[in-house]
Amino acid sequence: MRATLDGSVELLDRALSYTLLRLAGVRDDLLDRPTPCAGWSLADLLAHLDDALDAFTEAAGGRVEVHAPGAVGHVAAIEEKACALLGAWSGPRPGDVVISDRDGGLDLGSPLLVATAALEVTVHGWDVGQSTGAATALPDELARALLPVARAVVGPGDRGVRFAPARAVDADASYGVRLLAFLGRSPA
Repeated sequence: MRATLDGSVELLDRALSYTLLRLAGVRDDLLDRPTPCAGWSLADLLAHLDDALDAFTEAAGGRVEVHAPGAVGHVAAIEEKACALLGAWSGPRPGDVVISDRDGGLDLGSPLLVATAALEVTVHGWDVGQSTGAATALPDELARALLPVARAVVGPGDRGVRFAPARAVDADASYGVRLLAFLGRSPA
């Protein structure tokens, strides 16, 4: 179990590195810009990312508290939370953590939970880059590692609620394009 968790933590580290670079392009004058997330501004996306970082950090302790949505997190605070998230999962814990998703349909053990955090962080990092005009392709090896995670945690019931319908891609599409399309995003 420890080796599997270590692999997930390494994946989270790569995801955080990718996203922290995208966050460097955020400026206050961009907060009203749209994102690939339907109906969300960059400010909304940052508030969601801030909350997600809190939740995944709390999960390392075995329990996630429900908080009222907060104001837009400043990028510096989000960066600090990203470091805290990595630290929470890198250090020793009492044992495997299992968190049930909000619908009760999926139990996430520590390795899958951390990999899900990596997925969330990476894709929202890509969203931030799209919104700020600093769009870059997802690193192919990172996307390749995240694609099976996405397939494990995003089900038909998530479509139209948390994710748009999956998009068709060419057979020779990069892993980054495949991942984004699976999550309902238009990678073009």
